[in-house]
Amino acid sequence: MRVKVSRKAHFNAAHRLYRPDWSFEKNQAVFGKCNNPKFHGHNYDLIVSVTGDIDRETGYVMDMKVLKDLIKEHVEEAFDHKNLNLDVPDFKNLNPTAENIAVVIWNKLRPLIKSDKDIEVVLYETPRNFVSYNG
Repeated sequence: MRVKVSRKAHFNAAHRLYRPDWSFEKNQAVFGKCNNPKFHGHNYDLIVSVTGDIDRETGYVMDMKVLKDLIKEHVEEAFDHKNLNLDVPDFKNLNPTAENIAVVIWNKLRPLIKSDKDIEVVLYETPRNFVSYNG
C-alpha cells in the first residue's frame, strides 16, 4: 500500500528573470517586471511529498522529522533570504524561474531519500502561481 506524506516549508528569496545573451528589450518583452535589474522577491511556499510503502515496523512512509531536517538544511538554509541569481551557485547559469527552482530543489533532495520512494516538489511563488515537479 503506497501512501504520500508531505511537509510544508517556506523561504523568502529575491531573483531576476533574464537571459544575459538577450538584449534588455527582449528580456523585458519576455519577462516583464520580473526582469527588474534591481531584482524582486517572493515569499515561497514549498511542499515536498514522499510516496512509498508504509514500513511495517515504524508505520511511517518516511520519518517526517528527517524530511523536515533535509528541507531545512538543503533548501531553506541554501535559499532563504538570498538573491538566487547572485548568492546560490545552482543559478549561476540557470534562470531562477519557479520551474527551475522546483527542479533544483528536487535534484537536491532526490539523492537523500531512499530510491524506492517517489518525491514531488510543489513550489508556490505566489498564492496563485505554483509549479509541480516529480522527476
